[in-house]
Amino acid sequence: MVSIDTDKERIYQLLNEIPDPEIPVISVTDLGVIRKVEWEDDTLTISITPTYSGCPAMKQIEQDIEKKLADSGYEKVKVKTVFTPAWTTDWISDEARERLRKYGIAPPQGSADKSLITTEPKVVPCPQCGSRNTQLTSQFGSTPCKALYKCLDCKEPFDYFKCI
Repeated sequence: MVSIDTDKERIYQLLNEIPDPEIPVISVTDLGVIRKVEWEDDTLTISITPTYSGCPAMKQIEQDIEKKLADSGYEKVKVKTVFTPAWTTDWISDEARERLRKYGIAPPQGSADKSLITTEPKVVPCPQCGSRNTQLTSQFGSTPCKALYKCLDCKEPFDYFKCI
């Protein structure tokens, strides 16, 4: 048993070891779903925000958090889902965006800030060859938070992590 460790840095390091269930090259902290780590009496409470309403990975993320912390000696762990503020792709770390690209998923382009959204077609660079000569194939890719594109130069299809 670990005594109550109020070192949040250690807890965040443990959480950073938990991969996203749908995109294993980034962690749940990289994704930005971990919103708060706090002690409530003798219970370690981790607040998470879903990437979108109904995201099927959230239950797995919750279970992975509980297991990781229990395996690290934290006996009383509570995972709390919070919906406000709503998750945004702006919370994805820069390092995670680069790992997404190397993995073959085009990271979100620009900001999810609604005031910055234009009606111009989105140019999404191909994560394989870097070409900007790409085309939207479907608004939905391998998961609802991604769109399917194809590169007109290297001919490869790829997912684009949509700005939310």
